[in-house]
Amino acid sequence: MSINKNAIVRYHKLDECFSNPGKNYGIPELLEACNEALAELKGGSSGISRRQLYDDIAFMESSQGWSIELEKTRDGRRVYYRYADPHFSIRNQMVNPMEAEQLRSAFLVLSRFKGMPQFEWIEEMQIRLEDALGLKGSSKSIVGFETNPYLKGLNYFGRLFNAIINKQSLNIAYQGFRQERPSTFLFFPWYLKQYNSRWFLFGRNKEYDSIVNLALDRIQEIEESSHAFIENTSIDFDEYFEDIIGVTLFENQELTKIRLKVDISLAPYIKTKPLHGSQKIVDQTSNYAIFSIEVLPNKELDSLLLSFGDKIEVLSPDGYREEIYVQLRNSLEHYN
Repeated sequence: MSINKNAIVRYHKLDECFSNPGKNYGIPELLEACNEALAELKGGSSGISRRQLYDDIAFMESSQGWSIELEKTRDGRRVYYRYADPHFSIRNQMVNPMEAEQLRSAFLVLSRFKGMPQFEWIEEMQIRLEDALGLKGSSKSIVGFETNPYLKGLNYFGRLFNAIINKQSLNIAYQGFRQERPSTFLFFPWYLKQYNSRWFLFGRNKEYDSIVNLALDRIQEIEESSHAFIENTSIDFDEYFEDIIGVTLFENQELTKIRLKVDISLAPYIKTKPLHGSQKIVDQTSNYAIFSIEVLPNKELDSLLLSFGDKIEVLSPDGYREEIYVQLRNSLEHYN
């Protein structure tokens, strides 16, 4: 049985009823109490059935739950439920086995941040929780995340993370690949995103109205600023990245439908690992498949398509096909 928010509300309400010495709770009273609690949570909830209530009680009594012991008192045809130990409560328990498994899963996700500067506490907290909650063995790695712990600029990750949460303005010294020396500017950090093992900071440069992204490995220095913070009031970053591959988004760009001819040897890979969420298969023969994607073209898309070599050909639109052709031609000239 999975434990979701509704289930937790029900278990806590049942716990409250079982530990209440001043009132008798039979199945009708327990059902009413649970449904009232759910109605407060969701508003207008239709509630749960008797069958669900019996399943909840059985789970709480099981070893996967809290191994509760209930005293069942019969009065005529009615049966009333309360804890055998009047001082017992599931709120006094640390975690049940199912919650322990969920914590182990959470540790695996948190481990992605282990080793990052200012996130050393994650490893320390994991060890302490394992010891306190009896989760020995949960630190053994069984999932590998794509990361580069030696990437330059990772030492700023923790400060930038906290600056976003705390809405802290920053003075950032930044040196782009084409700059001979760093430039310093006032920056309002809004979002951190990883792409291709690199981290990027999105936000507002005070000198520009449009959003800016900075590669962490090009940041030279960060200082806190007393300047009033400009908040993000217009950008939903989930939507912001919906039509692009990578992190580069150009202003006033139109969504482009790109048709790709894919060698039949690569087609199964492209089917199971789409280039983009908009990907559709248009046609397929014994030698190739035709796919389409609708995106805002950028250099990350170029790099992705070129990485497949002669297995992918851009069919349309003509302008983008020409751009890829020029890049391939320039690359070939290096070998002549």
